[in-house]
Amino acid sequence: MRFLLDDEQGEFARSLDAMLTGADTVAAARAWGSGDHAPGRAVWARLADAGVFALPVPEEYEGVGPLSVETAVSLVELGRHAVPGPVVETVASCALLTRLAELGDTAPAKRFLPSLAAGGLSATLTLPGCGPYALDADAADLLFAVTDDGLRLAPGHARVRRSLDPARRLAAPLPGGERLASGPAVAAAARHARDWAALATAAQSLGVGLALLERTVGYVKQRAQFGTPIGTFQAVKHRVADVLVGLEFARPLVFGAALTMAPGDVAAAKVTAAEAAYGAARAALQLHGAIGYTAEFDLSLWLTKARALRGAWGDPGVWRGRVLAARGEG
Repeated sequence: MRFLLDDEQGEFARSLDAMLTGADTVAAARAWGSGDHAPGRAVWARLADAGVFALPVPEEYEGVGPLSVETAVSLVELGRHAVPGPVVETVASCALLTRLAELGDTAPAKRFLPSLAAGGLSATLTLPGCGPYALDADAADLLFAVTDDGLRLAPGHARVRRSLDPARRLAAPLPGGERLASGPAVAAAARHARDWAALATAAQSLGVGLALLERTVGYVKQRAQFGTPIGTFQAVKHRVADVLVGLEFARPLVFGAALTMAPGDVAAAKVTAAEAAYGAARAALQLHGAIGYTAEFDLSLWLTKARALRGAWGDPGVWRGRVLAARGEG
């Protein structure tokens, strides 16, 4: 598959890259992991000004979409720059509310989508079969929980747990809260939201992998052994080339899935991008040597994120099963 962004999409990616380069997202990610959300919220405000959160929201709810390809473009850049916060979860929440509205229950969409599109509110959520914990429940303005009984707005969250990635803080929604919707439409909307979450996570993983590759290439050009940069060694070249091939194979799958939003395509993109980023992390750790294990070294922000995203919204085995099911082999 060959997929090329058009000029407008490419310019949008470059503008986000330039904006995030000047936003000190590394400092924001470190602060977020320590519980200080102010720098991350400042980055969030800049993303809102760039229209990122309006992309998955239909025009009738003050968005500009739903634009799945442009959403994927933005998530790649957010992954490249290690932007913290429940961005994927906000996208998935918008998809959930949008699909509910399409199925006839417009009240939650009218209530929440305009503020989500404007970036005035952030959201996180739990979905059936995707684990009991919500990302950044302590920082998100809205905590949605989908269960067999329907969709509710949780009244709070349980104890916050640190994950492998310090910038990904997890907590279970508390029981109770306001019931927003019920019935078969909620289950259908949850499946739709899961696919959007998987696509956004795949795009974020691709961005993480690209950042790891970029930093690893820069490092092997500078680090020398026996008076020679290690990047000139054949074994190192092969390892870096393998990472590049994996990421370049994942890229068209991610954008192809964004174009079709077919469940099988989304599942394939999730598996491939997550595995490519994880491979990039393993190579980066090996080629950086001992410094790669140091939490104070900025590389750690992407190393831990690649591992965490690999299992987000279901481990690779789950998504491989969905690829097979979509092909009629499950």
